[in-house]
Amino acid sequence: MLAEMSKLFFVSRLSSYNKLIQGALGSKSCRKKFCLSAAKYSDTGQSDAPSVLVEKDANITLIGINREQQRNSIDAATAVKLSEAINQFEADDTSPVGVLYGVGGSFSAGYDLKELEAEAQRGSLNFLLRHEGSVGPTRRHLRKPIICGISGFCVASGLELALLCDLRVMEDTAVLGFFNRRLGVPISDGGTVRLVAAVGYSNAVDIIETGRRVYATEALRIGLVNRIVATGTALGQAVNLAFSIAKFPLASLQHDRNATLDNANVYARPGFHSAVSNEIMNVTAAMVTDMQEGVKRFKTSEVKGPKTDAWHIKQNSLPDWERAEIEIEQQLKEKK
Repeated sequence: MLAEMSKLFFVSRLSSYNKLIQGALGSKSCRKKFCLSAAKYSDTGQSDAPSVLVEKDANITLIGINREQQRNSIDAATAVKLSEAINQFEADDTSPVGVLYGVGGSFSAGYDLKELEAEAQRGSLNFLLRHEGSVGPTRRHLRKPIICGISGFCVASGLELALLCDLRVMEDTAVLGFFNRRLGVPISDGGTVRLVAAVGYSNAVDIIETGRRVYATEALRIGLVNRIVATGTALGQAVNLAFSIAKFPLASLQHDRNATLDNANVYARPGFHSAVSNEIMNVTAAMVTDMQEGVKRFKTSEVKGPKTDAWHIKQNSLPDWERAEIEIEQQLKEKK
């Protein structure tokens, strides 16, 4: 899986920066200073770079997950910083709309695998029980709109972060999915609640139970994302969308947004908090064992090849009589 992720990441990086700075940033101020700190840290690979970048483009707040070498996976420290950044944005009266994105070609690969392995070895699921969420403030409603710019891989709890946002702009080569299914890690950041609200019960169960990939065309069709854009332009197009919303009178916009949250079935505030609580309170000790085995299987499969073909599509075997019929039909065709 990492090999495929690396391939997509490389292709995305190759074409991204030119497109990113050109088509992505239609706003005037963005053309002048598009994510300067993101570009700086991405180019230099500084080890002391902050794991979360916060910038403002006019009145739009840009929040970037900056752990490029880890595919923007989120450890405990990053989750705290992300929550702080979102809280600060919500408290900023001069910024009506925010944008959440990942630096360097992928939005987020979910929870940090090293920390996940350490938790599994300790037999602990405490990381799932953090008050606001394991990867950010996912167990509450955002107080202001945030647009998500999705590039590369947006999987596992990274997808839960994307679902936290009001709108999602997805690049045409990006990939979504609950890949944590393969590791035995439960969904615990509101994903089961928000996904059903976004795509309906049947689609949600399909995505959750199979852990399969969801590509851009399907994601748009089922309502999982709101826009498809060219590779390398997700951030810029998300910023443009944020500006198009921020130009409206804020009081009525917030009123209608809050009314929508209150009236939309599982998004209703009491129902939402109850559903999120159920998501984490039903975690069991058996999941610890699944998680331990899943992490081992994942690490081993990357080094020595997969130990199981459970994730591969298997060709149906034909019964002898059907094989014989096919041979007869082939012989008749050859005679003609």
